[in-house]
Amino acid sequence: MAITAAMVKELRETTGAGMMDAKKALTENDGDMQAASDWLRTKGLAKAAKKSGRVAAEGLVAVATRDGKGVAVEVNSETDFVAKNEEFQDMVRKIANAALDVDDVEALKNAQIDGKPVSEILTDAIAKIGENMSLRRMTVVTAPKVVTYVHNSVADGMGTIGVLVGLEGGDDEIGRQIAMHVAATSPASLGQEDLDPAMIEHEKQVLTDQARESGKPEAVIEKMIVGRMNKFFEEVTLLGQKFVINPDLTVEEAAKEAGAQITGFARVAVGEGIDKKEEDFAAEVAKTLGGN
Repeated sequence: MAITAAMVKELRETTGAGMMDAKKALTENDGDMQAASDWLRTKGLAKAAKKSGRVAAEGLVAVATRDGKGVAVEVNSETDFVAKNEEFQDMVRKIANAALDVDDVEALKNAQIDGKPVSEILTDAIAKIGENMSLRRMTVVTAPKVVTYVHNSVADGMGTIGVLVGLEGGDDEIGRQIAMHVAATSPASLGQEDLDPAMIEHEKQVLTDQARESGKPEAVIEKMIVGRMNKFFEEVTLLGQKFVINPDLTVEEAAKEAGAQITGFARVAVGEGIDKKEEDFAAEVAKTLGGN
């Protein structure tokens, strides 16, 4: 069957494939558009698999809320250029909305968007855009009121840091102020009782070792440790921190003045905890040109 330019154009528009790939797919499948599309998808899966080992530490965090449930979803890419791509942003927005119907990231990977599971949508995007991508994590906050904040926003509801704050009482204004505080200070937990016991023990041991360097008696050191640990709790817990908008108050006090109680929060930052490979572009160019 003769492969026409119009056929190639149609296949390119429906699959996002390159011109030569589209032409080859049609040739291999005797002009059958569906078979050619499936052929390209198979090849795309192979290309996506090759990219899966590359570090994806950029991307976006998107937030969404509905009926007392808030979600923050992180979708990673290799470069921040992709984060500025409208197609990528649209995909991330749809994934965040789908997250409102599930409870964890594994369920989200299997959630359907327009008849396709999220994992398959990501694989198709990898083949089309040409970068490794991953749905890294999602966080859920449920409360009578969930307020969101996005830092370094690139589009509505998505940016480099996403924050959710759960409230009982209060209004959106105090919720947004607290969410901005969380974005700036990255508290370790809501209150002292929520802190990781291993983190508390480690800090106590470090402070004890420091105090003993002073040569003071053990009884004095014990009192020093109590005061220093209280200071530590004030610094790392959201409720105990000084409110960035009014440092005369703690966050808990500021919320109380506004008639609100903070029931929970989540902060998700793009690439947090990922070992980023430092690229030496000058060396890469030199290597490409045959230099050392």
